[in-house]
Order: sequence, then C-alpha cells, then structure tokens
Amino acid sequence: MQTERLIFRRWNEDDAEDLYKYASDPDVGPIAGWPVHKSVEESLSVIRNVFSASECYAVCLKEDGKAIGAIELKLNGHTDMTERDDECEIGFWLGKPFWGRGIMPEAVREMLRHAFEDCGMNKVWVGYYEGNEKSRRVQEKCGFKFQWKSENVDVPLMHEKRNGYVSVMTREDWE
Repeated sequence: MQTERLIFRRWNEDDAEDLYKYASDPDVGPIAGWPVHKSVEESLSVIRNVFSASECYAVCLKEDGKAIGAIELKLNGHTDMTERDDECEIGFWLGKPFWGRGIMPEAVREMLRHAFEDCGMNKVWVGYYEGNEKSRRVQEKCGFKFQWKSENVDVPLMHEKRNGYVSVMTREDWE
C-alpha cells in the first residue's frame, strides 16, 4: 500500500536498527504504552514476534524506504476492543523526527481505506492513553468519534494503570 508520500510494507530483520533509532526515544513508546527499546537486539525481537502480525506494516517515506513508524490493524483475537470478525482496532506510532508533518493522519486514512475496502471491516476502533495528545489529534483529524473514557486501565507492558479513551470509525462515517 502507498500514499502520496508513504509506502507501507512488511517489517523485515534489516529494519532493526531503524526501529531501535526511534523506539529507543523515551518520548515515543511510553506514552503509547510500551517501554523504550534498550538495544537493536530487542528491536529485532519485536520485529520477529510483534510486528509479524498479518496486518502490521512499517511506515516508510517513499524517498528512501526506511521504516519511520508502524501501523497495524489488530484483527479479532489481537484486540480487546471487539470480538467481532468485521471490526478491528488500529494502532500506530511514528518516530519523533517526523512528528508535525501530517504523516500519521495520511497513513491512518490509507489504513482506514484498506480496512473498509480490502478487509471488509464495518468498524475500526482506536484508543489512546491520557496525555497522548499527538494520538488524540490524529484520531480527530481522521474523523474518529469519541465513545468512552475508561479509568485505571491496565497498561501491561508498562506495569501501571492509566485512563484510556476509545473512539470509532464506522463504514458509514468513512464513506
């Protein structure tokens, strides 16, 4: 898949150093609910064991094809937001040097197209933890509609609890 500026492709082991470069930044992962990467080897393990999901893609600039972030449709069995086969959750993050350029809204819009047109989804859910204003803004720009706030949500990878916000995009809203 691609957009005007971006290519989405499968992650590969050669991406480990680029992943580490952005995932080791304390401003990136913790606010999204995952700890900073401590080594290239840890990033390689994430590529092999987490980013291997069927709808997980490296977000790359067309100009050089290097991974600068990730976007994923979490299908039934890989999300706690829905148990329906025609609904999924979208997750995303972007390396800090690329913030503020409209890259993630562009990526999310293409992933929504993919979810509804190619994957047959009827709803796409999305969430963010309190304080993650970048994620909230992307969701608003893309037209997601706020549904609810949950207090004291487990953030298992960070071993803590936070407030979480959930929004949704329906096929009808997207069309």
